[in-house]
Amino acid sequence: MSDLFLPGNVAVVTGAALGIGRATCCRVASAGMKVCMVDLPGEDFDAAIASVSRVATDRGNIMAAAVDVADYGAMEALAASVEHRFGSADILFNNAVTRIGRGMWADLDEWKAALDVNLWGVIHGVRAFAPAMIAQGRPAAIINAGSKQGITNPPGHPVYNLAKAALKSYTESLAHDLRNTEGARVSAHLLVPGWTTTGHKEHRQGAWRPEQVVEMMIDSVHRGSFYIICPDDEVTPEMDRLRVLWSAGDIAEDRPALSRWHPDFKDAFERFKG
Repeated sequence: MSDLFLPGNVAVVTGAALGIGRATCCRVASAGMKVCMVDLPGEDFDAAIASVSRVATDRGNIMAAAVDVADYGAMEALAASVEHRFGSADILFNNAVTRIGRGMWADLDEWKAALDVNLWGVIHGVRAFAPAMIAQGRPAAIINAGSKQGITNPPGHPVYNLAKAALKSYTESLAHDLRNTEGARVSAHLLVPGWTTTGHKEHRQGAWRPEQVVEMMIDSVHRGSFYIICPDDEVTPEMDRLRVLWSAGDIAEDRPALSRWHPDFKDAFERFKG
């Protein structure tokens, strides 16, 4: 696949204030790319803009937009603004996320707010930017930030898991649609980080830093990988593979839902993972 992370190319990154989004903006700006940073207004976003501007090869390549990804009208307006200033996006990284609404019985407004950002925010980004990316007729990529929780569905945060599971399905369908659209040279990719130090959390041994995730993301997009499943310093790629296979086996083997966490299957899972 073509290298899209080249000087002069355009990247749009949502959730740019902290973590993987901020690290991505720093990485592409330092490589001479034009980048539109998207997040909610606030001190974190201001600090991120300053940090990215310091490492950019040209500060004129930095565009910052305080936009709520849950607002489709605002995302459409943003796409028009980016087109006017930089041209069509070469990279769209839908990375904005919220972890609001913990627990099965969390307030329904929190469930809706979580889906508005974690699922609809991505759909809005694709709908706003993809048509021009397709029409430009050159290679481009849409990267959606998923989660291992959207694949193996561990207990504890069903709101988040639901949104990320739906996002996995959506991104798979998007990839299929794009590769069957005549003239489209846009690929879709699902980034699945491992344990990563994000936000204002103190870095702990075992976690990856956002910069490590970004480097793996860039390398994987260049190779043409769809599923970009990042390990960390505690969970190996082999363990990720076994967990995914066990989860799929719940269906194929008619086991109880989430049997990995079911006491009757604890020993079986231990034997399975070796």
